[in-house]
Amino acid sequence: MDHRVVLRRHELTDEEWELLAPLIPRPVTGRPRVDDRQVINGMVYKIRTGITWRDPPERYGPWKTVYTRFRRYALEGVFTHALQQVQAQADAAGDIDWLVQIDSTVVRAHQHAADTGRKGGIIGDVPDDHALGRSRGGLTTKIHLACDGRGRPLALLLTPGQRHDGICAQPLLERIRVPRAGLGRPRCRPDHVIADKAYSSRGFRAYLRRRGIGHTIPQKADQRRHRHNRGRHGSRPPGFDREVYRRRNTVERCFNTLTHFRGIATRYDKTATSYEAAVSLASFLLWARSA
Repeated sequence: MDHRVVLRRHELTDEEWELLAPLIPRPVTGRPRVDDRQVINGMVYKIRTGITWRDPPERYGPWKTVYTRFRRYALEGVFTHALQQVQAQADAAGDIDWLVQIDSTVVRAHQHAADTGRKGGIIGDVPDDHALGRSRGGLTTKIHLACDGRGRPLALLLTPGQRHDGICAQPLLERIRVPRAGLGRPRCRPDHVIADKAYSSRGFRAYLRRRGIGHTIPQKADQRRHRHNRGRHGSRPPGFDREVYRRRNTVERCFNTLTHFRGIATRYDKTATSYEAAVSLASFLLWARSA
């Protein structure tokens, strides 16, 4: 009898499962549970297709099992840890390009994402701890992303959709923590950062200089005009390499790949914790499939 696993669309390959399996918590005691690979395939299917938690195919087991285990993994940071571990393996092999690009994208939140279950509903703006906010697009969440030079996510940060990119740049970079294969602190410092005009501020440039991080960020027109108006009292213009800046499209391609997951392109999750876990799982798959 042939016992080979039949892979269906949107399911983990054997290579991807081998990377993820050692990082999945396993109960020491208790009754036998639904197979871990089967359940995680259900999570991937849900995030990839954007269906509701109640509607995955029966082959993934009871929907409540898939959802409950996803929530537990989200609260425990399992997928964030898995993402860091696959980054650590790539870094040990010299496979990370530390020419880091940062950017953000606004994601429309489905009306179900705003239903937090609070009595009386939500009054005014949605609380920041759910990373939901009001912008021109309605109810939205903003994903701030730092990716390596090959377009793979290194760190992410969720905020309400109206939050300005500039004030999120420093906290985003400080989320880069790639563990070492052996002893030593995680690597947190890129070699160089590329960003668009939204990140052009004296404070952020000073932060990068303090950390010894080179950067390529174009100046805003009003900043150039202000410096010009001050004449000889104006500061020197920051260096800008057009050839390096042409690589900024890498982060845009990374966002494009992530939003192929319909559960990422539109936010259905009520809590920021669940949505961040979904983005982390999708990011893990991007790393696993680039190996």
